[in-house]
Amino acid sequence: MSFIGGGSRAADDDRISSDRPDFLTSPEAVGKGRVQLEFGPLVQRADAGDTRTRTVATPMLVRLGLTDVLELRLETDGRLRTRDTDLQSQTTVYTRGYADASVGIKRKTHEGDPGKGAPSMGWLFTAELPSGSRAFRGRGIRPAVVGLLQFELPEDRDFSVNAGVKYDNDDAGARFISGMLGAGISQGLGERLSVTAEVVAQQIARQRHGGSVVTADFAVAYLLTRNVQVDALVGRGLTSESPKYLFTTGIAARF
Repeated sequence: MSFIGGGSRAADDDRISSDRPDFLTSPEAVGKGRVQLEFGPLVQRADAGDTRTRTVATPMLVRLGLTDVLELRLETDGRLRTRDTDLQSQTTVYTRGYADASVGIKRKTHEGDPGKGAPSMGWLFTAELPSGSRAFRGRGIRPAVVGLLQFELPEDRDFSVNAGVKYDNDDAGARFISGMLGAGISQGLGERLSVTAEVVAQQIARQRHGGSVVTADFAVAYLLTRNVQVDALVGRGLTSESPKYLFTTGIAARF
């Protein structure tokens, strides 16, 4: 997933603030001296012409708190398996390997003020590295920067917006700049449960560079403790370049 992450509810009473399962990223940092692990399997299905592709990934995000507003991030889609089926001949080809990893820094720059309508703000800087298996390895280092906004609304709601750019490299080796834009709203349902709905353009690019990947999804997160969250997400692609369906479930744990 490009710009993996999630726009979860803002931290409240030192409860865990996770960047999964949804795609938007919160400006909240994990906290000085804290380590947070976020992981869970992801299944996607895409249709292109006479070929149907099913992909199973194991994304993982490690967040290391350097200060209360600054964190180091290590991220990967992990072990990958794709199944490409030719719908005409009903032949299937499997590909297995490991995805590229990325390193990043998130910095929260502004604390929100709901009384004045001011959002929490931050920045996420990442760089994808050509570190995966040959079948899934990207070309060169692909840096990206994303601006993060989160508005705290009445009745335990949050509204999140992410916008960014990425200096990418396509399969032919051509460099290009793509965009990312997304928005979502989260609703707290009691002390432990929250739901999120969002629409995210994970990649905005010309057709020759892979086109625009836009998805809509609905996510649920439940706090087992202040430091452990379980979650699930279902989504659907909104463009022909997007996965048709996607599903993930997972866990986030803070230490």
